[in-house]
Amino acid sequence: MESNPLIDRLPSHLKQFIVEQSSSDYTAQDQAVWRYVMRQNVDYLAKVAHGSYLDGLKKTGIDIEEIPEMYGMNRILKEIGWAAVAVDGFIPPSAFMEFQAYKVLVIAADIRTINHIEYTPAPDIIHESAGHAPIVADPQYAEYLRFFGEIGAKAMSSAKDYELYEAIRHLSIIKENPNTTEEAVLKAEKAVDEISANMGEPSEMSRIRNLHWWTVEYGLIGTVENPKIYGAGLLSSIGESYSCMQDHVKKKPYTIAAADQAFDITKPQPQLYVTPSFNTLTRVLNEFADTMALRKGGAYGLKLAVESNAVATAEYSSGLQICGHFTDYITDYNGDLAYVQTTGPTMLAYYDQALVGHGKPQHADGFGSPVGKLLGYTKPIEEMTYSELKEKGIETGQNISMEFESGIKIEGFLYLLRKNRYGNVILMTLKDCTVTHGDRILFNPDWGLYDMAVGAEIKSVFNGPSDPEAFKLEFKVPEEKTQKIIFDDKSKKLHALYKKVRNIRESQKDNTELIEIWSILKEDYKEDWLLPLEIAELIKGKESHASILNEITGFLNSYAQTHPEFQTLIRNGINSYIGNHQLKEA
Repeated sequence: MESNPLIDRLPSHLKQFIVEQSSSDYTAQDQAVWRYVMRQNVDYLAKVAHGSYLDGLKKTGIDIEEIPEMYGMNRILKEIGWAAVAVDGFIPPSAFMEFQAYKVLVIAADIRTINHIEYTPAPDIIHESAGHAPIVADPQYAEYLRFFGEIGAKAMSSAKDYELYEAIRHLSIIKENPNTTEEAVLKAEKAVDEISANMGEPSEMSRIRNLHWWTVEYGLIGTVENPKIYGAGLLSSIGESYSCMQDHVKKKPYTIAAADQAFDITKPQPQLYVTPSFNTLTRVLNEFADTMALRKGGAYGLKLAVESNAVATAEYSSGLQICGHFTDYITDYNGDLAYVQTTGPTMLAYYDQALVGHGKPQHADGFGSPVGKLLGYTKPIEEMTYSELKEKGIETGQNISMEFESGIKIEGFLYLLRKNRYGNVILMTLKDCTVTHGDRILFNPDWGLYDMAVGAEIKSVFNGPSDPEAFKLEFKVPEEKTQKIIFDDKSKKLHALYKKVRNIRESQKDNTELIEIWSILKEDYKEDWLLPLEIAELIKGKESHASILNEITGFLNSYAQTHPEFQTLIRNGINSYIGNHQLKEA
């Protein structure tokens, strides 16, 4: 398989989510489901989708007739600067975002069952490849998607976010499996509802996921009066792509307010947001990013880092970064950050590059350091020259004493100064050091060397370590895997019939075996409506089979009347596959 450089450069903590696409697992019925959805989509979306959608289908090499191979997609996506990998269902939101930042589409390799042909609660290859990939061919939108991944991957989560993610993942897995009992589905739905009701204050990740949902997944573009579809969830849903254009679905102008509009992944959406242009998406995303710890930093950012109970990075104004689990912080009388503290393995970095000698083994028990300026000085330490530092008594090989405006005091022997390429100090190492804040001892000499990060302020706080590879970051890979459907003998025989019809279509032979297959279907598979459509498509226009065609359309008409949930699917199928046979309303 030809490699895509974008996949090669993915960090190891993302590569662990990549699975092999087992194309041999797709049944002939799966292929028929793909073909049906794509035929309906291309026909209908040509009228209502953003103009770049159909062009994007061609550019990304997605075939209407067959489920795409990841190899073929990667070969063509490479030409537009993107890549694709297969994953197992939902992956954690931060990982999903980070893949986007690397310009890699994550594609759930499974495909929806025929029972969920209109809409699936689980991510599948129709949604990911036929929904996301074509629109990525638009350069302006592709840059928005990449930028969203970059910002979204750094959004702070709460401890509850992952709990909700696992509950939704579980629900989507069992709901897509036709062998799941109704009792199990109801239990999973109840669990999602209970967690959702007790989430507390929405985290940055939950709010930015709302923005992702209302744009990347369910976005409309144009005007409220005349919108077009660009969101992948709508582009891949033959049911909702139609219903969303109806008046009962409220259309709102897209603004940052969408960050506070929750969604239910298991149901059609009652409202959608319309952006006038892809540029507006980027503007709103920047507006949201300005509210994040990523850009606000300070005590606000440290509060979110502590609450997240996850690895985060705090970046000083000097460029020095602390990466670890933040467990405490101190503020001064103005509420400004005075001291930060991590617990457990911590790494120091400088502008996203790990500092040699300051990895997790060197700071295995945590790291604490002051923030701010020295008392009585307007210039921060990181901007002082060597002579200015010496003038203030800060010199290597000497006992020094420093008091910060916040009241933090540091006394000890200055052993080493770490400077950046411009000669500015970013880190101090002291021996026999004592750090205090009032009566509170923050560090004592018995603990060994004290490394003090230098910086007047924490300008940024964000999710994850700034140098994931050096930190050896590992995401928690979900233990529950997508369930492989166990087919009984009757289902396997049906799939074999689908395979025969597919072979007949591809060989373009006038095969009388179609009549035999229809005879089996009407006796043994009275609940299947898709294969009769495929047979009807192949015998239409042939006088010798006119009576059989009428028999099949009569069956479809009757089935639609007794199963109104399939009526639209069958009507659209007859129009697409046969053309000149009208289905009566139920």
